[in-house]
Amino acid sequence: MEEELKCPVCGSLFREPIILPCSHNVCLPCARTIAVQTPESEQHLPPLLHSRGPAPPAAAPGAGLGAGPGAAAGSAACLDSESAAGGGGGDHADKLSLHSETDSGYGSYTPSLKSPNGVRVLPLVPAPPGAAAAPRGAGPASSSLTCPQCHRSASLDQRGLRGFQRNRLLEAIVQRYQQGRAAAAAAAKCQLCDRSPPEPAAVLCEQCEVLYCAACQLRCHPARGPFAKHRLAPPPAHPGAPGGGGDGGGGKGAGGGRKLPTCAEHDLENYSMYCVSCRSPVCYQCLEEGKHNKHDVKALGAMWKQHKAQLSQALNGVSDKAKEAKEFLVQLKNLLQQIQENGLDYEACLVAQCDALVDALTRQKAKLLTKVTKEREHKLKVVWDQINHCTLKLRQSTGLMEYCLEVIKENDPSGFLQISDALIKRVQVSQEQWVKGALEPKVSAEFDLTLDSEPLLQSIHQLDFIQMKFPVSVPPVPLLQLEKCCTRNNSVTLAWRMPPLSHNPVEGYILELDDGDGGQFREVYVGKETLCTIDGLHFNSTYNARVKAFNSSGVGPYSKTVILQTSDVAWFTFDPSSAHRDIVLSNDNQTATCNSYDDRVVLGTAAFSKGVHYWELHVDRYDNHPDPAFGIARINVVKDMMLGKDDKAWAMYVDNNRSWFMHCNSHTNRTEGGVSKGATVGVLLDLNKHNLTFYINGQQQGPPAFENIEGVFMPALSLNRNVQVTLHTGLEVPQSVKQPKLPNN
Repeated sequence: MEEELKCPVCGSLFREPIILPCSHNVCLPCARTIAVQTPESEQHLPPLLHSRGPAPPAAAPGAGLGAGPGAAAGSAACLDSESAAGGGGGDHADKLSLHSETDSGYGSYTPSLKSPNGVRVLPLVPAPPGAAAAPRGAGPASSSLTCPQCHRSASLDQRGLRGFQRNRLLEAIVQRYQQGRAAAAAAAKCQLCDRSPPEPAAVLCEQCEVLYCAACQLRCHPARGPFAKHRLAPPPAHPGAPGGGGDGGGGKGAGGGRKLPTCAEHDLENYSMYCVSCRSPVCYQCLEEGKHNKHDVKALGAMWKQHKAQLSQALNGVSDKAKEAKEFLVQLKNLLQQIQENGLDYEACLVAQCDALVDALTRQKAKLLTKVTKEREHKLKVVWDQINHCTLKLRQSTGLMEYCLEVIKENDPSGFLQISDALIKRVQVSQEQWVKGALEPKVSAEFDLTLDSEPLLQSIHQLDFIQMKFPVSVPPVPLLQLEKCCTRNNSVTLAWRMPPLSHNPVEGYILELDDGDGGQFREVYVGKETLCTIDGLHFNSTYNARVKAFNSSGVGPYSKTVILQTSDVAWFTFDPSSAHRDIVLSNDNQTATCNSYDDRVVLGTAAFSKGVHYWELHVDRYDNHPDPAFGIARINVVKDMMLGKDDKAWAMYVDNNRSWFMHCNSHTNRTEGGVSKGATVGVLLDLNKHNLTFYINGQQQGPPAFENIEGVFMPALSLNRNVQVTLHTGLEVPQSVKQPKLPNN
């Protein structure tokens, strides 16, 4: 918890902490040190920033630059004395002008200090002679203060630093913490004495956290060199001494003698309400006369209880995560032991395998041992990094929890509400840092290394003079990646890879596929790729596939055979790439119309050469009695005239009264019954019986239209601008067929 109680500027425990608008805290003396004032014109700048001329007069002793944080504290002390002295300098102490390198442009002439926390601050610059007597007409200076943690800048009003609220709750916790630490070290002894017993401690170095007696302090911790910036404090007092342990005055509640806090703007009024808009406690006069009279206010006690409940609820979540983190640390430490044991086992196995080889493999064995060591070191480093990271997060969360619990113990509602919003957010952020997967090991205890010495032994046996040197061995068996193999419609995709630790070169692969009926395999791909998609297969068919690799030495063995099942029914859409340019497709290429009064052809994306397939076309629009044609066609069908007028298409064209079958511009089998808006035309392609049948509204239209058709066919349609149809695919083949209408001769 001590980290929560240290100022981010000076690195020491908070002294008179104030709350910045960004909800962070800073010591009042440190706030004076880092405050910056920007004057209206350069005539009010300190002489140090005017030019590169002669150096200004020496600064006051309290504003020296070489004393580090102690100098800043001394300057702050001087400011306090000036503020108390009056004489018109009270506000000047809070709004003293300090110029950054960015503001002045003369950074090389403005020395700077660094706090123990690494925050860069500027030293106090004394006001030039006569600056207090500046003319009244000069414009006012704008003062600002930058938060050392989030770097957000806050402007100061006419009240200066007194405009920021005092964090009384934090101040009380710091006081109680100091007294508790003093009680823990009641009998403080020098930690470096070689006497027995050690001498009583005279000072405590807050940076080294070591107790020294007077003699050891002069000998081991002189006030010069790197120790000059260390802060020496009196040793912790005995609990019974004045100002020592006990209650410390900070642990008493409002009913135990603590003075009730008064309003910063109305000294005689106590805080009684809480302004929700400004998120600050207010008094009665603030509501009646001040800027809060139109704000949303609530009872102080009610808001106190509400925020306490929220903080407690958030703490429960962090507490659960901290418990999981502790268990996770135990798991990581066990993982370290397992990694060590598995690493040693693997090394022993590796040495045993390498010892079976001839002496010529000694160097290679050393290389393999180095790889295992690197793998082990990598795993150990990852686990150690995870342990350190988790330990740091756990320590931060634990410190925050202890601090929040101390805050909850306080009985100062107004002080609590001053910091509760920011504290709740911090607790919630602390809980969110334990994201899913943060409490899982990043590495496993197993070593993903396998040494196969058999191929190497075989190669060693084959070693001979160059006249008898054997060629490179053929590639090993490829491994099919079943998780990447899939089927879609009448297409299949296969993927494969070579086994690990395979040293034989591979020049290419040969993929073989059978005919879907259990026949012989045939080559469908030869190349270097390890992924291949095969289109145009039969629907509702089972294919067997296998792959082998080859190089200059020959062809390797086949892989295992994978069985692939194509879809039972066809899912397809209209094909925009092969359609006539006047065809207009919409609805994900499932709805077709035309821009021309002439008939234009569009094909489907599927091709059929085997099986039974059925699809339907719904007539969405039918104007002026056109003659749309439905059927099948070859890929090279003529697309600028009605379907069926050439020898590449087999179709049924229909108007509002009757239909005809057409192929090679031959019209046959006129049948009564036409289509209208809302009608459905079904197409049944049976390549087992080699015929084509049409349906209108579920009723067979005429006899089977065409027989003895063989080859590869694609769904086809021709229409003009008076018709719009929508395609429906993936349909089961009709089981019951109504009696067909008798054709008219």
